[in-house]
Amino acid sequence: MKKLLTIIAMILLVSQFSEIFSQTVYQWRGPNRDGKYNETKLLSQWPENGPQLLWSTETLGDGYAAPVVTTDKLFINGMENGTSYLFCFDLKGKLLWKSPNGKEFTGDGYSANFPGARPSPTVVGDKVYTSSGLGRMACFDAATGKEIWKLDMLSDFDGFLNQFGYAESFVTDENLLYCFPGGKTNNIVALDRLTGKTAWTSKALSDTTHFCSPILVHHNSLKMLISVSRHWVFAVNAKNGELLWKYPIAFKYDGDHANTPVYEAPYLYWVTGDENSCGAVKLEITPDGKSVREVWTNPPVRNSMGGLIVLNGKLYTTTENKNLNVLDPANGTVSEKIKSPYGQIIFADNKFIVYGNNGDVSLFNLTGGKLTPGGSFKITLGNKEHFAHPVIANGVLYIRHGEVLMAFKVK
Repeated sequence: MKKLLTIIAMILLVSQFSEIFSQTVYQWRGPNRDGKYNETKLLSQWPENGPQLLWSTETLGDGYAAPVVTTDKLFINGMENGTSYLFCFDLKGKLLWKSPNGKEFTGDGYSANFPGARPSPTVVGDKVYTSSGLGRMACFDAATGKEIWKLDMLSDFDGFLNQFGYAESFVTDENLLYCFPGGKTNNIVALDRLTGKTAWTSKALSDTTHFCSPILVHHNSLKMLISVSRHWVFAVNAKNGELLWKYPIAFKYDGDHANTPVYEAPYLYWVTGDENSCGAVKLEITPDGKSVREVWTNPPVRNSMGGLIVLNGKLYTTTENKNLNVLDPANGTVSEKIKSPYGQIIFADNKFIVYGNNGDVSLFNLTGGKLTPGGSFKITLGNKEHFAHPVIANGVLYIRHGEVLMAFKVK
């Protein structure tokens, strides 16, 4: 009997771990956090007035948080009467539930012009992880919205709240959730994602937070967490938080270090919007993962928060001179450019979609290595800045503008 019970326990344990390891993660900027979405048979030419609007909702309140879409649900953060909420919709736009997550960021002085939700949720199996702009982080049941655990990056980890609030969309692995409170001691923290208990904390660089959502990289045999602080692009060992390397970045304005780096082994690509910085940069990570070498920089190619796409070593990003730029893998020079809105960029099915800061949404086809326009339209619903990143899932393009979320048919 004892042997039988042991076997049963082992079977249950293996089953539990198999479930954890097999779960699909739905998160910021797509499956790999690199702006690429696994879509096919998308429209190559949009109608003159833009793709068909399938539905919209005007219930989100202020914010810039992008949605995350699973096979049957959509999760997005918003603000109502100063409170942060995690909203859950079905894929036809019906609200299924909403759960409060403490007070939301409303700003002070200049930053009061930019109130509302910032991070995108991260969905792993039946759990949703997210944070308010004031650093209250929580895990919710995806089916019901019930809060499972909560923590506060300021009070629990002595974190640092910068001028425009927390904007980190959490990254997870099989067992852990990683966050960047930005404190002197608890600079980077890893949590058991099922319970919220602290797995480790790291001083890292003891540098203050900015607005980057990090990536997890498997570099040879080493798993590293790569993020951006106010002064550095840096990496820590995901196992224990040990600082592995750092790369200095100049800064002039708050808010310019918002882009998530992109890894294409063994290289790391990144773009900042600072006037006195590296602009676009390509780094080579050494085989042991403990240092980086600068391959090239292109200071005039700057983008503050619109992201970048890397395809076969070529870096694609938009710039304030209203171009979509293609940077040469060897030296970082602009090898091609096409007129485009300046804003947020994603990629799917050999197509780039750019949601401009002026409200224009444009399609560009990548055919034979060349970019050609595929149509554009103007976002007329919503208010305030056009800063949210677009998302594409199941042939639907999702655009958030302030309190409004829109779903367009692009397949």
